[in-house]
Amino acid sequence: MDKKTSTLLTAFAERASGLGFDGVRVAPADAIPEAGDRLRRYLDNGFHGTMAWMAETADRRSAPARLWPEVKSVIMLAMTYGPDDAPENHPLAHLQDRSTGGISVYARNRDYHDVVKGRLKELASFLVSRAGGDVKVFVDTAPVMEKPLGQAAGLGWQGKHTNLVSRQLGSWFFLGAIFTTLDLPASGAEKDHCGSCRACLDSCPTDAFPAPYQLDARRCISYLTIEHPGPIPAEFREAIGNRIYGCDDCLAACPWNKFASAAREAKLIAREDLKNPRLEDLLVLDDAAFRRLFSGSPVKRIGRGRFLRNVLIAAGNSGQPALADRIRPLLKDADPVVRGAAVWAFRRLVPDHSVLALKAAEVAGETDESVRREWLAPHPH
Repeated sequence: MDKKTSTLLTAFAERASGLGFDGVRVAPADAIPEAGDRLRRYLDNGFHGTMAWMAETADRRSAPARLWPEVKSVIMLAMTYGPDDAPENHPLAHLQDRSTGGISVYARNRDYHDVVKGRLKELASFLVSRAGGDVKVFVDTAPVMEKPLGQAAGLGWQGKHTNLVSRQLGSWFFLGAIFTTLDLPASGAEKDHCGSCRACLDSCPTDAFPAPYQLDARRCISYLTIEHPGPIPAEFREAIGNRIYGCDDCLAACPWNKFASAAREAKLIAREDLKNPRLEDLLVLDDAAFRRLFSGSPVKRIGRGRFLRNVLIAAGNSGQPALADRIRPLLKDADPVVRGAAVWAFRRLVPDHSVLALKAAEVAGETDESVRREWLAPHPH
């Protein structure tokens, strides 16, 4: 590496750190030739569930040059979002109190897409001002294979749970990518350091890993509570527990997180009201209240209906009959997905003999077949 390039990369890394990034590495644009075949096998297995966009963009996703032919180098960046060490901030603290709901650590404040992308744009402008060339920035919304590129650049390796793990940062970090026409020296790929450990695999409540390094999204609680649009399949409802947006179990189980650091970007530090919100408060959210509570949060993107569905599953798993009074109005909600989840939760908390008359009236007036099936199903103990 010549002195000019070395000076550029040093200045770039310093600027990245000043903007809140915790890791910077470079990969050649052609560094992941096997990614396309791996993606096709994933899709052929149906592991992507209802995420049709993955199949629709598979060709462009398979290699950076398929998305942008001019790209020469990919700069991968990491920004930590981990919780601090306080016991009440542990990612799985909500599991100890079924009257609360668990929101994944990454979603407890501002939407990371906005935070990271804004910083990437500043950093990309800095690069162009110093070295010229053209750039494009990406944060998880374009057909870019961020995790394989992160491993190829040396930020970490894809662990057995398929997420990126770093020996310096653990696994609580977001990834951002800057594609550039500059031909920058590669940092070198990272090796796998999982060894014989299978803590992440064993921690999964729904057995979403058919094998190490493979994830079946159709069984993953993050997929089921965020991406899945309809009723949550009955076989997963009890295992979901009180997880109402995402799931952190496999990340929290990883021993490499002993090296993780807490988020230093203020917009990524958890809001107090989103750490372990009470189910009784969430069950009464109308659309306007939902939008106010989750303004600027990634939770807002799934909408009130899907969110209330998740909260109702948690309520049904709470073992708290007192919540039935909050659930009963939702039996007549305008959204059939909410109504169906409300039926399941209500019947879990109230003895079946106590709802026989209500059941007859509701079934007679119900127009949605999925909701009718919830009323007519065996009592969901």
